[in-house]
Amino acid sequence: MKQILSHSTLLTAASLVAIATGDEYTHQYKNGDRVDLWVNKVGPYANPQEAYEYYTLPYCAPDTKHHPSNENGAFNALKAHSIGERLGGHALRHSGHDLIFADDKGGVLETCKTGELTEEQTALFARAAADQWFYQMYVDDLPVWGMVGEMLPDLDAAKSEKFGSDLSHLEEAVAKHALEGGKLTPYVYTKRTLVVSFNEDRVVKVDLTSDPSSLKEVKKGMALQFELDVQWAKTNTPFHSRFDRYLDHAFFKHQIHWFSIFNSFMMVLFLMGLVALILLRTLRKDYARYALNHGPGGRDLEMAEQHDHHGSDEEEEDVDENGKPLLDEGGRPSGPGRMGVEDSGWKQVHGDVFRAPKFLPLLAAILGTGWQLVTLVMGVVLFAVAGPLHGEVHEERGEVLHAILVFYSLSSIVAGYASGSYFKLYFATTPAGRAKGGAAAGGATQWQLTMGLTVLLLPTILVSILSVLNFIALCYQTIYYIPFLVLLKLFFLWVFVSVPLCILGTLLGRHAKLGGKKSDPFPCRVNAIPRPIPDDIQWYGVPANLIPFAGLLSFGSIFIELYYILTSLWNYKFYHVYGFLLGVYAILCLVVCMTTVIVVYFCLNSENYLWQWTAFYSGSSTALYVFLYSIYYFVFKTSMNGLVQTSFYFGYMLLISLGVGTLCGTLGHWSANKFVRTIFQNVKVD
Repeated sequence: MKQILSHSTLLTAASLVAIATGDEYTHQYKNGDRVDLWVNKVGPYANPQEAYEYYTLPYCAPDTKHHPSNENGAFNALKAHSIGERLGGHALRHSGHDLIFADDKGGVLETCKTGELTEEQTALFARAAADQWFYQMYVDDLPVWGMVGEMLPDLDAAKSEKFGSDLSHLEEAVAKHALEGGKLTPYVYTKRTLVVSFNEDRVVKVDLTSDPSSLKEVKKGMALQFELDVQWAKTNTPFHSRFDRYLDHAFFKHQIHWFSIFNSFMMVLFLMGLVALILLRTLRKDYARYALNHGPGGRDLEMAEQHDHHGSDEEEEDVDENGKPLLDEGGRPSGPGRMGVEDSGWKQVHGDVFRAPKFLPLLAAILGTGWQLVTLVMGVVLFAVAGPLHGEVHEERGEVLHAILVFYSLSSIVAGYASGSYFKLYFATTPAGRAKGGAAAGGATQWQLTMGLTVLLLPTILVSILSVLNFIALCYQTIYYIPFLVLLKLFFLWVFVSVPLCILGTLLGRHAKLGGKKSDPFPCRVNAIPRPIPDDIQWYGVPANLIPFAGLLSFGSIFIELYYILTSLWNYKFYHVYGFLLGVYAILCLVVCMTTVIVVYFCLNSENYLWQWTAFYSGSSTALYVFLYSIYYFVFKTSMNGLVQTSFYFGYMLLISLGVGTLCGTLGHWSANKFVRTIFQNVKVD
């Protein structure tokens, strides 16, 4: 997958062939092979998306044969990046340092010296120290991090403290020095030690430490000398477990995580019991009542016969202990004097329940997009769960984004088929469908609109939001700016793969046989004139009152897992518990389906037959809680600041929320559709 979507220019490819002697792709080296040290990005620790190229800071180039002034030097070589890597904000550039595999010299010290720092360069280093900037490097695809500098009262205090550059203790160290009072001054680490551990012919561990004693105050006109001490060490750690040290098992596999899964599972059982108790039992009573009213012989005839045989005894049986007549559920007398029982509740809308919803092309396109997202999420999660078979996705940069692109493109046929078949199903009940003799005989304009909306709906939203974010990234020159060539390749992928599959799916859906052996795909005939919807209904029959509760229950089943996902996205953790994610995804689907069925039943029982949009809103209301939780997470769980990071955070969270809403709304509509068809198939209609 990665090889299919990878891209590089001919110049970059040629330079890489010239400089690479070791095998970076099989991760196997021989003694004396050169191991590349790549520098990726530098930026504020609190703002993951505010990242810049490493040499944005005025670091000097190492004084080796790879120096920019040397012919054929590797310093300016860019690593070949896939589309997924560029979308993920990776821009690896060769550091220019010489790393010789298993060098037995006891360590190689490479030095370089900057020129006299200008006022602008001094301000850059000062900003990096004040905002706690860190940098990221890669050795044999293993990441390492280090801090640029510190803000300290004086140099002696910095040298006396034994805190190093561990990111988890950075804030504590800076806060401790700040409490000592006085003016804080920017200092920069000038000496770093890179320890590369190897097992036979493979690199299995990389450690980078910064020496506190090397902190130098940043001043205008001052030249800084930087040192990199490269050391090699043997280890018995197996190659296949070299990435385990990056996985926070204590965080992701905490007992709270297990408890959240159990809690969500218990919620599913509760909702299943609620559906069984309320709906199935109530429906059974409804069926029995309707059968008495409209079954053979009828209840009226039965009551008349009982009145003739028992006379006044029957009248006595239809009063309570106080002598008052018994009333039915509608508050009407239930005695033999009443000739039959009028239908009430959901059966009253049998002639309108399968009427086409408003904005049919739009709803069809949304549901098609929703089924595409359902397929996409399931495919990506299963691909990640199968990581031990093809390689763990968290070990390869951009691998998850690769999977998303591939599954999105291939699942476009699902979107087309779902929207086309849904439009065909309901178009025959519209005035245009009736006038032209059904969905298959006309409505070309409506069909084209449905297909166009399905093709353009999701891409338009994505492009609109990402264009704003890309413009901001371009203005600030961050590495999260998507280059034009990458955008061009994404456009070609959409035009030549996604769009044709979507059109093909729509055509297949248009010609699909939806009614089986019956000519009418619905259990009940749709009346020509819509039935008026009652205004005086109980509060629990109003969709606007029920929809928020449905979304709250769905959100309650995923909010703990959502915390882990957001922490992985915004706090530098590698998400690897895809088995948990698969279980939570299944639980979410079940909860959404059951809550939507309950909402639709109450609405139908209030004789409101406009259930299609209600079902979709019931499921999609989960997105509102997801976005509200993202605001809470931003305010209380992060230290993000600035226009770039705030824009990227809320832009991405808006996209995630819209995706969750579309996915859950589609599942809710599907479950409601199954429920409505089931209950009306078992009712006899005159």
